[in-house]
Amino acid sequence: MSNHQLSRGQHWLEELLKLSGTPASVSIDDSALESEGSCWLIIDSQSLSSEQVEGLIGDKGLTLDAIQYLANTTLNLNQAEDEQCAYTIELNGYRKQRQQELEAIASEAAQHVRESGGEYEIPSLSSAERRQVHTLVKAYGDLETYSRGREPDRRLVVHPKKDEQEESEPNSQE
Repeated sequence: MSNHQLSRGQHWLEELLKLSGTPASVSIDDSALESEGSCWLIIDSQSLSSEQVEGLIGDKGLTLDAIQYLANTTLNLNQAEDEQCAYTIELNGYRKQRQQELEAIASEAAQHVRESGGEYEIPSLSSAERRQVHTLVKAYGDLETYSRGREPDRRLVVHPKKDEQEESEPNSQE
């Protein structure tokens, strides 16, 4: 990712905040670029009231998710694939805190599935959070996930991974 892309994202977010009546400076944290492939644009909350911070985060992070979606869509529009960038919008430590919560949810689901041998449904996750938990559960190796239901009631289901041999054998009843 070039410095031009980073500063373009920073400028775009600062302009959006100004136009929305919540002007704030934005800093760039590109340390996650190598590991996650994402550039973090961090909104400085010092010039914002607690009501403005809450408003920008929104209920269950929905407003922050919408801003992040707009940033990624707008900033990558008409860009060559090698010029596209993944932006993560952070405010007041919300993303980092939510990541820790999602890791705990994935761990709890894994423990439940391993103990019960059945499935475990996780409700109330945004599509981005479902993707994150799906990725976290993948690391367990013996578990897998799928989504069930339709928005706004879509849920992530964690269940034991089926044996490849078990899947290929025909069901026989004796």
